[in-house]
Amino acid sequence: MAHTFVPAAEEILDKEYKVLDKGFVRLVDYLGSDQRIVQSARVSYGEGTKTVSQDAALIDYLLRHQHTSPFEQVVFTFHLKMPIFVARQWVRHRMGRMNEVSGRYSIMKEEFYVPELQDIEGQSSNNKQGRADEPFEQEKAEKIRAELQAGQKSAYESYSELLETGLAREIARINLPLSLYTEFYWQMDLNNLFKFLKLRLDGHAQFEIREFANAIFEIVKIVCPMAAASFENDMRDSVNFTGEEIQALRKILKGEENPLEGKKLERFNAKIESGVQL
Repeated sequence: MAHTFVPAAEEILDKEYKVLDKGFVRLVDYLGSDQRIVQSARVSYGEGTKTVSQDAALIDYLLRHQHTSPFEQVVFTFHLKMPIFVARQWVRHRMGRMNEVSGRYSIMKEEFYVPELQDIEGQSSNNKQGRADEPFEQEKAEKIRAELQAGQKSAYESYSELLETGLAREIARINLPLSLYTEFYWQMDLNNLFKFLKLRLDGHAQFEIREFANAIFEIVKIVCPMAAASFENDMRDSVNFTGEEIQALRKILKGEENPLEGKKLERFNAKIESGVQL
């Protein structure tokens, strides 16, 4: 296989995609593209002469039927800057390789995430880990924002004073809040990156990590446009049904009564509504 060169990807190498108030996503390097996926899939009998439409159809088939190994041939390396609380969600995706700035070796910068007024919302009444759909009124949001900033300023001043006493950096940092920005390099193959994006582009994911996922997906669309289109159709915007739900759909299409009840019916209706909204 020849080295893969994507002109559009070369143009965005090291470009900062701004995220939140002080964060960013940068594409540092990439290995492979749509062409590497199809080359890998056809390796058993040679690449042959294929058209763009045939390549796109093959990629779509591979993703739809979960033939994942050709997608593992494509690898992305990103430089990311984000609040620590977002980074701690990030590391749950364990197939990525990460190297993060260390507060043991470096003095952390005075950079904290402060949400915009429209992103300061109450606790959701029906989602234990999420926000309500409506932001607080402006006066209340401004007061909360000011309190967040005051706490961040106080924490960093204390951190700086502890450093001046000669305290070890690894101890001085322990009272810094989760809103502090961190940076790291992160490498992941396209198969696992799609799994990451499936979860983190979803409306149930926390707003801040969704913003980073959106930026990453914009980059993926430039490097692998065919695979990205298949991801949108076959993973991001698709709805999966259980065996029981498939049977219920068949009965409904025949004009028969839906046999599902209780929680099963609620989950089924939620999937139907989600599909219609998409």
